[in-house]
Amino acid sequence: MNFRWLKLYLPRGLYGRAAMILILPVVTLQLVVSFVFIQRHFEDVTEQMTRTVSRELVLLIDTLAQSDKGGDMAGFVRLADSLEYTVVLGERPPQEDFRRWYDFSGLVVIRTLEKLVPSVRGVELPDNRKILVYAATAQGLATFEFDRLRVSATNPHQLLVNMVFFGGLMTLIAYVYLRNQLRPITRLAAAAEAFGRGRHVAYTPGGAIEVRSAGNAFLDMRARIERQIEQRTLMLSGVSHDLRTPLTRLKLGLSLLDHDEAEPLERDVEDMQRLLDEFLSFARGAHEGEPELTDPIQFVKSAVEDAARGGTNVTVGSVEGAGTIPLRVVGIKRALENLIGNGVRYGNAVRVSVRLSDKSLRIRVEDDGPGIPAEARSEAIKPFARLDPARNQNKGTGVGLGLSIAADVARAHGGVLRLGESEDMGGLCADIVIAR
Repeated sequence: MNFRWLKLYLPRGLYGRAAMILILPVVTLQLVVSFVFIQRHFEDVTEQMTRTVSRELVLLIDTLAQSDKGGDMAGFVRLADSLEYTVVLGERPPQEDFRRWYDFSGLVVIRTLEKLVPSVRGVELPDNRKILVYAATAQGLATFEFDRLRVSATNPHQLLVNMVFFGGLMTLIAYVYLRNQLRPITRLAAAAEAFGRGRHVAYTPGGAIEVRSAGNAFLDMRARIERQIEQRTLMLSGVSHDLRTPLTRLKLGLSLLDHDEAEPLERDVEDMQRLLDEFLSFARGAHEGEPELTDPIQFVKSAVEDAARGGTNVTVGSVEGAGTIPLRVVGIKRALENLIGNGVRYGNAVRVSVRLSDKSLRIRVEDDGPGIPAEARSEAIKPFARLDPARNQNKGTGVGLGLSIAADVARAHGGVLRLGESEDMGGLCADIVIAR
């Protein structure tokens, strides 16, 4: 049987599910115990007490019949007084039995009286203080009034009140204890989520042994990842820095040659210098700097203006929303510059759009170039990937790090880089989507 529809009505959070696991059995147990207790105990007690009253009513009716045949009426009155009954002769019986709708023990009383006293013509239970029984006697219809406590247990609701009170108290205590046990899990989840978004949150393992083990494993994993990033950065930075020295000597040597002979070699040196800059940019990574509250719309407009002043054919497209969001400004600017640079390298015009909603930030860069086929987009994001059929390599000397850097920056902010096809411009559409 498929129970997937039930998941729509279940809590999604850890606290909600834990509370349901805790409260549902307690409430179910209380309901079952209450039903069984009321069904068995109170019903049996009420029936037993009503049987005793039924025998008294039969005795009174028989005594009243004997007094009608010449017996002593005063003896009947003394018997009724001793049994604490008030008897009135000559009243009309009710059209039907009466009880309050929530008086469940009254059902047992009426059923037992009518079963054991055949002359009963009606029973009324107007409140918790008295009962009126109408019975046919030798002297006509008689009304027998007596105390309700003679047929019902005293304060039957006390059990339910105690069960509800102590059940709620124990549930509250258990929930507080369970919440303390779940808090280390939520702290671990918050630390892992923050690390995935590029933030370093202080975390100390706590809670049960299993949770502590998971926390220690997370700390070890975080430390290894940070060491790996640091080693990669140092390695690439060192290699790129060491290559600058021979490039500088080449530039000095080329400056001594004739212009015609040195010009093609100088272009090669410039290409090598550009490649080194890309390596250094990739080596610095996306975790440079701390996140700070930034207005993404003004930030994108400023970046586009800077690129336009440098001679790039780039414009600002649609702008939606307003507000601020924590961003690593250096990383986002580097990713945006790479996307704009790729756009003008393989196309003629670039358009940058921004949409800031309550849930996410989307920075879209579109160009009018040849684009990237759908089957090659996942490959294009990988470092050092160069897609000759998709992008015209004659227009640029990149090493395939532009999209990789942009994707790395997006992941450092807990987002993603999505590649698609621009509907308006026909080229590549690159979206940096960051959850708020």
